[in-house]
Amino acid sequence: MIVELNKNLSPAETNEFCRKLSEYKCNLLWKSDKRLLLEGDFDLLTRNLKNFPEFGRTEVISEKYKLVNRKFNPGGTEIKFGDFGFSEDSFNIIAGPCAVESREQIFKIAEFVKSRGIKFLRGGVFKPRTSPYAFQGLKEEGLKLLAEVKEKFDLKIITEVMDASRLEAVSEVVDIIQIGSRNMQNFSLLEAVGKKGIPVLLKRGMAATVEDYLMSAEHIAYHGNQNIILCERGIKTFETSSRNTLDLNSVTIMKEKSHLPVLVDPSHGTGIRDKVIPMALAGSACGADGLIIEIHNEPEKALSDGQQSLTFEMFDALLSKVKQVICVNNKSLS
Repeated sequence: MIVELNKNLSPAETNEFCRKLSEYKCNLLWKSDKRLLLEGDFDLLTRNLKNFPEFGRTEVISEKYKLVNRKFNPGGTEIKFGDFGFSEDSFNIIAGPCAVESREQIFKIAEFVKSRGIKFLRGGVFKPRTSPYAFQGLKEEGLKLLAEVKEKFDLKIITEVMDASRLEAVSEVVDIIQIGSRNMQNFSLLEAVGKKGIPVLLKRGMAATVEDYLMSAEHIAYHGNQNIILCERGIKTFETSSRNTLDLNSVTIMKEKSHLPVLVDPSHGTGIRDKVIPMALAGSACGADGLIIEIHNEPEKALSDGQQSLTFEMFDALLSKVKQVICVNNKSLS
């Protein structure tokens, strides 16, 4: 159950109210400002709450996911970075290469991204690859390059963390931690980023249901961090004509069930360069709050995912079309 307290309560009055809850056989699971999440005898609690002017509203959440549930925050979550960020009223694009390959490459891409008004640069430095023989990323060297790019171009940086042991070092550089599809149910990592508090981009697992996915987000929120961005990146189905099946149904479902911002990744969702733009537009039209797009200055020479990376010219074409599509949902490019 959610209990929302009146905003004019003092901290002392709030604490006193929470103390009284035990008398009505209810446990306090989570507290944020004036919003409480409880478990216990809801009938008894509801009857007795009527005697107190402190509470504003109550609502029972029957779903397993509580903190990321739309009922917990009906107005939607806003994740701010100064005067811009992720919300239901804005639209953001994250762009960059699948992997940081060299100083020359990442600086060239960062300069292009900055020139197009994009505020978020992605770039992998720890790469979870299916094959152990594939390029595994520049690791710490790549992290240093991202730090240079951040300072020179004033861009917000996002990169993936695969295990908690590197979380501290990565957090010193980046603005958003990415948890990839392979780690969506790495619960020790989810707990660590939850306690860390830095914004998290959580990608849907390639074989996860929407409920599985939201429960992973719940792990992060439970440990104290509600600055979570969801990302539909395609799932594995019997279809083999594309790398994954981009499940745009899930975008509308997640927007209904959760208060968290939702992005679409058409690069991994299709795995085919020529399909990225049409599916990016489809994701924009169905209500997503943004896109994450792989671009490269020389896709044919990319060390990772070149076949799904847009050229600079293709990204320009995407930008002009996205601006037209998002107006349908009363959104503007942040």
